Amino acid sequence: MSTQSKVSEFFNFSTSNPQANWGEILQTQPCGYLGRKCVKVRKSSPEISIGTCTVRYGSTGQDVIICPHRLVEKRKIFLDCLHLLTLHEPGNELHVVSEISIPGGSVDYFLVSARHDKVIDFVGIELQTMDTTGTVWPERQRFLAEIGLLPATDQIAEKSFGMNWKMTAKTILVQLHHKIQTFEHLGKRLVLVVQDHLLNYVQREFSFGHVHTQALLGDSMHFHAYGLAKGADNNYHLGLKNRCSTDSDGIALCLGLQAQARVELEIIVQRLEAKLSQRTLLTL
Repeated sequence: MSTQSKVSEFFNFSTSNPQANWGEILQTQPCGYLGRKCVKVRKSSPEISIGTCTVRYGSTGQDVIICPHRLVEKRKIFLDCLHLLTLHEPGNELHVVSEISIPGGSVDYFLVSARHDKVIDFVGIELQTMDTTGTVWPERQRFLAEIGLLPATDQIAEKSFGMNWKMTAKTILVQLHHKIQTFEHLGKRLVLVVQDHLLNYVQREFSFGHVHTQALLGDSMHFHAYGLAKGADNNYHLGLKNRCSTDSDGIALCLGLQAQARVELEIIVQRLEAKLSQRTLLTL
């Protein structure tokens, strides 16, 4: 199916997937990545989930992810960080814990190696997808009209959206600058998970020549870039395309700044152990 809408993925499904039951999908509004209803809702109508995971943008029609939850597909991003748990041993349990506060903000996820509910090692994982300017809502409605799920009498605004490349990139680098010295001080690692399009932009537009293009295990700051590709099921799937790394000085060089965040290891460990449960266990 070919549509004029710029929505590439709607509630986890490719908009060109001929097997998608759009009526049922629109009714249940699922987020397969979180395992529940899509949490991106309209402020004016909170019962309506927006459902736009990925959009086509630019003259080449790049598929650009705009929802961070889309990055947790099959929890691949956590499995791809296992090698950074240098103190992990067979027999330890693996947990995924969300939203732990540290100086400079909070970290989206921690991958934790624990034994007898005691933290042995951890890796911080930040997610960043593209921020848009304007609104994607008209494109969503245009897609629904094209597949016959929106009355022809409904008026669809002509407003368009853009990609806020510069602000997205600068914001995440500033956030990393505030957090990476904390991890480096503790001898731990922080991973930024992004789509390959965003990492390519950062490499072009910021001082990135000092960053190791082949990730080094000893570096405290790691970048994992993922691409999207169509699978046999006619839907998009994530695949790791690039890994690179640096340290706190490297992030400071990107911005020309000095990081000063410090925190004691015991504080983070206490906060992690308080959240360990059967629900946070990483299972296949």
